[in-house]
Amino acid sequence: MRKPLVATLAALVIAGAGAAPAVAAPEAAAPGKSADATVRNVVGDVVDTANKTVADLAGPAPAAQAVNFAGTVSLSNCSGSVVRMPDSEDNDPALVMTNGHCLETGFPTPGQVVVDRASTRTFGLLNSAGTRVGTLRASKIAYGTMTDTDMAVYQLTTTYAQIKSTYGIDALVYDTARPTAGTAISVVSGYWKRIYTCGVDGFAYRLKEGDWTWKDSIRYTSACNTIGGTSGSPVVNVATNKVVGVNNTGNESGERCTVNNPCEVDANGTVTVRQGINYAQQTWHVPACFGVDNKLDLSAAGCVLPKP
Repeated sequence: MRKPLVATLAALVIAGAGAAPAVAAPEAAAPGKSADATVRNVVGDVVDTANKTVADLAGPAPAAQAVNFAGTVSLSNCSGSVVRMPDSEDNDPALVMTNGHCLETGFPTPGQVVVDRASTRTFGLLNSAGTRVGTLRASKIAYGTMTDTDMAVYQLTTTYAQIKSTYGIDALVYDTARPTAGTAISVVSGYWKRIYTCGVDGFAYRLKEGDWTWKDSIRYTSACNTIGGTSGSPVVNVATNKVVGVNNTGNESGERCTVNNPCEVDANGTVTVRQGINYAQQTWHVPACFGVDNKLDLSAAGCVLPKP
């Protein structure tokens, strides 16, 4: 897995000002650290206000490149994005997608599916330039798992229309078509404020990492050399600007099927290790599991996400 990270307070201030964090360290245990959390929240609020004021004074920005940071978010330990289904309405509660292994509750165990669990997690919203312009807050974890896929979807306390009105930012839209080998893609990290561009090299029938197994994973070409903190980044089809996957892991040291060293397993059981190659989980099937008002419906026709 692209291990979750947490930046130092100094790095958080820099990140809020639009630059990539200079220092990141492994995430420490959170209990008893409420004072630290308060400081981070206060700093984040101050940075949000300052950046929004500057953006308002500057006026409309020039046309941005096809794939940029608008709609992506930074988490305390990962990356993510504000996403919507093709049929979502503007007044629906907005959703944020990241990895299941980025959940604040810890890694879901194999077979575990988290549904409708209360959450107050916050996300730093980025504009097209990668500047943090606001803070979004979750009302719940709508869905989260590391079984068959590595994905979490949070429901927010704000609607798409409110985000658009306040920040001028649209959500990224899920593509309902399965990507194909050779597709040009960008992996957009809100944590590092960095965009990796490469192609879909192919697909892993099964991707096994430690105790977890994922199905039909996207394998990148070598140009997408993603690092810790990019977990949860949206994978965007460069041609359509739609989301086709969620970045989640890579083989770091050439080990076989261990944590941070996933291996590919084909339909015949043959194991292949590709050191330095990174992967994502497909998302084309996600919209079938969300209905009216962006409500999760795992029993809907066409929904293949694992159920509790």
